[in-house]
Amino acid sequence: MAEVKLNATVLSKVEIAPGLIVLRVRPEEQIKEFKPGQFTTLGLPGSAPRFEIADPEEEAPPPDKMIRRAYSISSASEKTDYLEFYITLIRSGSLTPRLFALKEGDPLFVAPKITGVFTLDEAPHESNLIMVATGTGLAPYMSMIRSIFSKQTHRKYAIIHGARHSWDLGYRAELETLAEYFPTFAYQPIISRPDKEHTPWNGPKGYVQDQWKSGAVGKKWGFKPDASNSCVFLCGAPAMVEDMLTILASEGFKEHKKKDPGNVFVERFW
Repeated sequence: MAEVKLNATVLSKVEIAPGLIVLRVRPEEQIKEFKPGQFTTLGLPGSAPRFEIADPEEEAPPPDKMIRRAYSISSASEKTDYLEFYITLIRSGSLTPRLFALKEGDPLFVAPKITGVFTLDEAPHESNLIMVATGTGLAPYMSMIRSIFSKQTHRKYAIIHGARHSWDLGYRAELETLAEYFPTFAYQPIISRPDKEHTPWNGPKGYVQDQWKSGAVGKKWGFKPDASNSCVFLCGAPAMVEDMLTILASEGFKEHKKKDPGNVFVERFW
């Protein structure tokens, strides 16, 4: 039987809402500086317990089998004492029910390699940055904002984040604070099920596509973002990504590809 090697420890697990957590872990090895927007792999053995509200497994994996999945890092790239992850529960999944069962001090596996091309490397230095996300697609943007916002003050920034409910808007307090104190930063949350709110939701209703088409970012910035002055990043549900690509193409934006540079950068992780 192969030995299961767990090389990291849970520092904290904060439940933002049912089925939504921020997980901080400390690897045994020193964390090397990485590029904001990149990801690594988390893992637990099949023998690890599952979260109590997860669906029963039809067939349990071998107890010594390491179950691994890739997750974008939400902590700043200069952080060397922990890595942070923004994770949603997949009740029928293999790994997330086990991650949700973790407690402070529990061991887990973190791959030493951090990788990924959904970074700011190929976005022109003079371009403003608009980051569009649904759900936990916000994670790489948190790393970007936390890593560069105070250093690259020549740019304007915007985050458009969509969720079903207001309580699913992770990092909302942090982003609202940035938006309140810095005119260069626009935070545009939007929810698609306002009828389910416990208290009336006075913010935008619908989808991130609606928020983009409303021109809310331009109203905050004082000018309209377009293909000549801004880059757009897309991360989240496939339908949102495809809809936004169509909308942006009609406005003169172009998806970036390695051999065909553009100004729309996409992370497709489903």
